This record gives sequence, C-alpha cells and structure tokens, in this order.
Amino acid sequence: MRLRPLALACLLFPALPALADTPADSVLGEISVTAKGYAADELETPAATLSLTRDELLRRGADNPGEALRGEPGLAVSGDSAQGQNPVIRGLKKESVVLLVDGIRFNSAQPAGAIASFMSLPLAERVEVVKGPASVLYGSGALGGAINVRLPQARFEPGIGLDTALSWDSASRGTRATGVMNAANEDHALMLGASIARIGDYEAPDGRVDDTGYDSDSFIGQYRFRLDAANELRVALQQHTDEDVWYPGSTKNHPHPQVRSTTVHSPKQERLLAEVGYSRKGAGEAPVNLDLRAYRQEMKRQIFSRANGPLGRDISETRVSFTTDGIDARADWLAHPQHLLSFGVNAWRMEASPERLQPTPATNPANPLGRNDPFDDGRIEALGLYLQDDMRFGALNVVAGLRHDSVKGSADAVGNPPVSEGLTRRDRMWSGSLAAIYEVTPLLRPYVNLSRGVRAGEMRERFESSPRGDGYFYVGNPRIEPETATQFELGLKGADGRFDYSVAAYRTRIDDYITGLDISGTPGAAAICGAANAAACKRTVNLGKVTLKGLEAQGRWQFADGHWASAGLSIVRGTNEDLDEPLFQMPADELSLGWEGRVAPAWTLDATLRLVRRQDRVATVFARGLEDETPGFATADLGATWRHGAHSVRVALKNVADKGYHEHLTEGLSGEEIQAPGRSLYVAWNGKF
Repeated sequence: MRLRPLALACLLFPALPALADTPADSVLGEISVTAKGYAADELETPAATLSLTRDELLRRGADNPGEALRGEPGLAVSGDSAQGQNPVIRGLKKESVVLLVDGIRFNSAQPAGAIASFMSLPLAERVEVVKGPASVLYGSGALGGAINVRLPQARFEPGIGLDTALSWDSASRGTRATGVMNAANEDHALMLGASIARIGDYEAPDGRVDDTGYDSDSFIGQYRFRLDAANELRVALQQHTDEDVWYPGSTKNHPHPQVRSTTVHSPKQERLLAEVGYSRKGAGEAPVNLDLRAYRQEMKRQIFSRANGPLGRDISETRVSFTTDGIDARADWLAHPQHLLSFGVNAWRMEASPERLQPTPATNPANPLGRNDPFDDGRIEALGLYLQDDMRFGALNVVAGLRHDSVKGSADAVGNPPVSEGLTRRDRMWSGSLAAIYEVTPLLRPYVNLSRGVRAGEMRERFESSPRGDGYFYVGNPRIEPETATQFELGLKGADGRFDYSVAAYRTRIDDYITGLDISGTPGAAAICGAANAAACKRTVNLGKVTLKGLEAQGRWQFADGHWASAGLSIVRGTNEDLDEPLFQMPADELSLGWEGRVAPAWTLDATLRLVRRQDRVATVFARGLEDETPGFATADLGATWRHGAHSVRVALKNVADKGYHEHLTEGLSGEEIQAPGRSLYVAWNGKF
C-alpha cells in the first residue's frame, strides 16, 4: 500500500471538532463510555475511537448516524435512499457493526434501509465509535466495531432547562425541530424530548431525485429518582416513527410488462423502547459501581414492493415486528490501585413472525395477493458474560478482556411449502482482546491492540428467502456458521493544547465470512431459488477467509490563535482469499482537509474539502458484474457560525460546486445508483434557556 506525497503531508491534520481556544500546555482528551464500557479518556485508550459532540452534530446538520460519520477516517456510508444511510466501519457493513442507543443494541433484520434510521439524530448528545472488533463488551455482531448514540439523560440540576434547535436545507426543502426539557430538584429529575422532521425529495445536480423524502417523529423521556447518595432508580421510554419512506436504490427491472420495475418502500416503521434500571455508585478505597437494566424493544416495519409500470400497485407486502426482551448487568470494581475490573452479563431474546402477501399464484404479478410467509416464529437468543481488567503500571496502560457468548437461532417453519426440520443451531463463541498504550510524552502515545470478534448469523441470513435490493433472490441458511475476526492494530496518538492526532494501521482476518454467493444459472439454482428466480439467485454461505488491511489518520493543528487546520486520511483494502480478488464493495480511499477560524468575537468561519479517489478495485468473479467502478470526486463545504451566550446560528453551503457523484457503497443496480444531494443551503439555530 503506497501513500501519495499529499496524503503523507496531511497525515497530521483531520476532521475538525468544535472550535476552542486552549492553553498550549494543556492536554485534552474526549471522554468516551463506549470504548471501555465506562467513562475513559480516549487518549488513554489503546484502540481507534471517535466521538462527535452535540455541537459538532448540529454543525454537520446530519439526519442520521451514517450521514454524520461520512468522511471520517475509517468510516464510510452505505445507502439506498436519503434516510437509509448505514455506517460502515473499516469496510464492514451493518451486519458486522453493533449499533446502540444509550447502550441498548438495535435488533432487527433489515432487508432495506438503515437500522440506524430508527432514531432521531438531532436529539443526540454524542455519537461514540469504536473501530475494530468490540465483541468483548458488545457480543455477537461487533465484528467490525460499535457505534453508540447517546441521547440526553435526566440531570439533577435544580430548576427547568430547555435545549431547542431548528434547521432547514434547500436541497430537500426539509425542516427539522427539536426540543429537550429537563426539570429537577435534588432527588428527582425528569427529561422529555421531541424531534420532528419533514423532508422532501432532494435536488441533485441532474435534477430532483424522486422518492427521497420522508416524515419522522421522535419522543423520548426519562425519570430518575435518587434513593440516597449512592443508589438510583430510573425509567425511560423512546418512540420513533418514520412514514412514507422509499428506497430508490432498491429499484430493479421486472420482466412482466405490467410491472416493468419495482421499488421497495415503507409506508410506516416504528421503534418503541421501554427500560427500567437501577444504579449504585461505590465509595471507599475499592469502590464497586453497578448498573442493572431490563428492557423491551419493538421495531415494526412495513416493507412493500411497488410496481412502477401500468399495474401501479404493490406486488409484495411484508409486515413484521422484531420484539427483543433483554437484561443487562454491568459492574466495575477498583480491586487494586492498579486494577480496575469490569464484568457483566448480557442476555436478550428477539422474536419475529413476518406476514408476507404476494401474488397467488406467483406466475402473474397482477393476481390477487395471498399469504406466503418467509418463516414462522423465528427466534434468536443470546447470552454473554465478560471480564475486563484495566491495568495501570505508571505510564503503561494495559487492557485485557475475555467473553463467552452463546447464540441460538430457531424457527418453527421456513418457506412455502413449510420446512420444519433442521432449523435450530446453537453457537458457543469466545472473543477477547489484549491491548496496551504507553505515554512517552503527552504527544507520543504508541499502542498495540490484538482483538478477536465474533458474529453469528442474523435472522434474515438464517431463515428468510426473498428478493433483495440488488436484484437477486437470496436463500437463507439455518445452518450458517458464525464469523470470527482477528485484528492486529498498531497506532499512535497524542495531544497538547495546540495539536492532536491519531494514526492506526491494522490487518484483520475474517474466517467463515458470511455473504450471498451468486449461483445464477448453475444446475442447482432452480432447485434452491425456484425456477422463476434461477437467473438471479444467491445463496447465503460461509466463505473460507477474507482479509482487510488499512491505514487511517487524523489530526488538527492550531497554527494561530483561534485558527485550526485539520486533515483525515482513510485507506482500506479487502481481499477475497478464496477467489484471490478484491473483496466485494470496499470503500474508496479518501482525504479530507479543513480549516476553522475565529474572524470576529462571535463569528467563526470554516471550510471542508473532501477528496475521494476513484474506486477501480472491484470484485469481478464473485460479483459477476454486480459491482461497477466509481469515479473519483471532490466536494467542498463552507460555513459560518455565530455564537452569543447560549444561542448559535449556523449558515452553511454544502457541495458548493454542485458536484454530481455517488458513494461507492451506494446500493442499487450497477450503473443506476442514485446521486447524492447537490448544492444546498443549510440554516440552523440552537438555543438553551
């Protein structure tokens, strides 16, 4: 892997956080709870991490985590619509990344759209990312890492406070409004929040992109009660609803003249979370902190397929609710001044029985719709136990962790005619990590990280046989084996008052990689997918081995009082070792450059340039024409922010040159992917009362 001179020159400058003037001799680090499972300084964490504060999220004006994280080193986005933007970590997609909101994982099987869209990002206080295997803390699925969106918590601040935000953008003519209220005295705290968004079809350089608008509503609430100085009870509710969501990236041709093509859409999707919890704060020389929670989460979806031809109606309708009941118990214990032990148990059970309507008989899409459920009473049950030791030896910090997971998948029946045998599989998996970081000076902290992550098959991969957005019919595999990933990472990070940076190089080997193998036109395709789907048929299989190698770097430098330069670099190479070719759908190399400066007492200006290299390393044998090369592109954003006390106004011009492009990981038929938004004026106000 070679780096161009420009990239090497810019390694020490990346994505810009909110502007702050700090003394040159101070050392600052973001505090993350996701990387170690409790509040810890990222500069003292031997792993690649990223945190975005509320100020930075409001500045970016993103509607979902995928959009917010786009362009960050080691991160990319895979999307099939404006709303369906899934974060990608080091080339690994949604199935290999655990997404959490306030530490509770989102559970569902997502055939279209983004699982990250089941919450309102404008409500978020922070977004924290761990890059690389994070299964020790977060179990099966955290093969590529974890993303934790932290929402406001009820605070014991006497009185009533209000945090509000309004925004509008010209590309989609979208409006957003958010408000969070906190009311408290010494022993009682109540937080209530709401966010609404009305997003229209956005404008791209080649014209308006149909079916990219949607409506969203979110409501959150939390009540906390102090029993005494150490013990506390809490209850929390979250509800999110999206309506009229379309996925234009799913559009595919259909052979029937009355249909012509189909597009997946969701008339309505909802998430409801109810949680009760108890926490205890330890005291003394060897304090034990404890947190217990029990929750129920329901993620309901309507997934319809619309005929775009003269037929003009839905030819497939699926309604499903993924219901998860879970308990989570975590504790940390300062057993010795040099040893902070953390341990916990996580258990959850997800259930779903999709109801699907399709033309009966299926030979004519114009026929009336009848029941053809993909599976009945699918269940995934998971139990995990972990132990982690955070050790201090002067300037050396060593973190070692070990976890055991048991994941069982089962269903009563699959397919039509139904099959009820061979549908149960239990996997017992070990994951672990051993990492160390040494502070030579505040600006020089080398670290090494060896970690192992695991991922058992999700419900869709196990049980569902259905058409997908890439134009293929996928067949599930109840006997799919779990993936295992082993990553070795070397890194360097450091900070003082005027300069901070991080660099990481890694190699990851994934065994038993789960994917869809194209068997179209083979002798067994008709028997596996059915005669009607034999020409576009994929079977869920385990590949023997894939490898990922990458380099990412970011940094910022205060070259003059109140003025920061920044840069970020991201390179990842994936290889399908079975076929000796590039791994399917890897992010393109990219470099970001930025500047932010205070130009008046209340005003700052900023500029960001994103340079994305042409992606010509594409899969050919495995993809069989499904993956096309993507041209390189460059986009520039300009912005201005006015701050006065607790109020701020932001005006930004995104994609200044009105560049037409799409990300390489945009879903859709090869050569027909939807364009990203064009030039857009963004205006936002935030006020605290």
